[in-house]
Amino acid sequence: MPSRTAVASGEAPNRDLVNLLAAARPFLRDEPDKIDGDPALPSLLTSLRAAGAGECWHKHGTFLAHLVGVHRILTLWGAPLPVARCGLYHSAYSNSYVNLAIFDPGTASRASLCLTLGEAAERLVHLFCIVPRQPLIHDNLLFRYTDSELAEHLAASADPTRRESEEPWRRKICSLLPPQGITVKHIHTGDDVAVSRRVAAAFLLMTMADFSDQLFAFQDRLFENGDGRLEFAGSDVAGALWPGNGRPGLWMNSISRMGAIYNLIAKEEEIYLEERKKELGVGEMKERDEDIELVIPPVFEGCTKVLPAEEQKTARDLYWEAVAGGGMGGEREEKLLRESCALNPYVGEPHVVLAQVYLGMGRWEEAEREAEKGLRLMLEWGSAWDKRVTWEGWVAWARVLLLKAQEEKIGQHLLGGFSTLAWSGDGEFGDLSAFVFPL
Repeated sequence: MPSRTAVASGEAPNRDLVNLLAAARPFLRDEPDKIDGDPALPSLLTSLRAAGAGECWHKHGTFLAHLVGVHRILTLWGAPLPVARCGLYHSAYSNSYVNLAIFDPGTASRASLCLTLGEAAERLVHLFCIVPRQPLIHDNLLFRYTDSELAEHLAASADPTRRESEEPWRRKICSLLPPQGITVKHIHTGDDVAVSRRVAAAFLLMTMADFSDQLFAFQDRLFENGDGRLEFAGSDVAGALWPGNGRPGLWMNSISRMGAIYNLIAKEEEIYLEERKKELGVGEMKERDEDIELVIPPVFEGCTKVLPAEEQKTARDLYWEAVAGGGMGGEREEKLLRESCALNPYVGEPHVVLAQVYLGMGRWEEAEREAEKGLRLMLEWGSAWDKRVTWEGWVAWARVLLLKAQEEKIGQHLLGGFSTLAWSGDGEFGDLSAFVFPL
């Protein structure tokens, strides 16, 4: 795998910009053969294309683009190979949310795909496609915690003196996901399906990647997500005209809650294994899927923060007013974007747009700071929050702004020394302060 931005539980995430860029570069250059750790990736992509994934509609484009995006996110987060490959094929047999079976879930087809993906990854793909995802992830985990309870349990789990089995944070996790795992119902046959605690955690991680790649304002209208808690309150199929205005969606409260629960599961698993080894001397147990490493994504400060729903909504609205307001002048845009960044410091695009505003005002150091911060966040996510532009496009733009700010700061003028000029595409330069990307 590329240099990891994710880490095992209890460690601080690696936020070094050089390493983040190195990990992202094969994706930015569309060079799947250069992605370390998975030499089969080019052939896996070829199989998806041959199966017609690029011809299927998905929420933010095509099914192929979505599968590739989820795989990119999981890879940049440092997910183990079977989990990353599962992300690449995660709905290939269809699942409880969508009917996109580009591969036959029958025995012969599964055996063939097993040879392509590997046994461990294909097993995860099949499980992901037959479990009831809504009850497993939302009803049985996400909706069992309040935001304040998650904050309390995250703080307790980080305290080395609060590792006893009777600690509330451990009792809660074990009541929802006991060490021996849980049993759910097969979505087609109704048969019992065993899901280990680590597989449940892996599916939670995949759901974070899945949602972050595809959600925007269209789904807010579709699922009547006015309060930003993504509780699927309704289904406004008639009123949700795709793709809508492309505004960023209100999904970050939900994803931050998923990350917090995932973090708690990873810490509980770590303590459980230590206790079991000390008491019983038992090594790895295959039936618990203990070969699946639970890495912590770097988002939300290593999955240690929960973004309140009302703050994500206010921050989004401030950002949208700045970028879609028709040009209000640098000081007004600066105020809106600074307030947006303060309320939701976990996404990169507001910082990147603020960097552009500072460049237009000739404030090089502030522009450099915001461009670097925004770039780092976008590289950590592996997906765009403002999906009017691709993740690759946002990363490229952030790097342009960062380079511009750095060169201006040290007195080396970019493109002949035009301090606030941008290439317009028709052989002329324009004033960076006159527009806000993306228009």
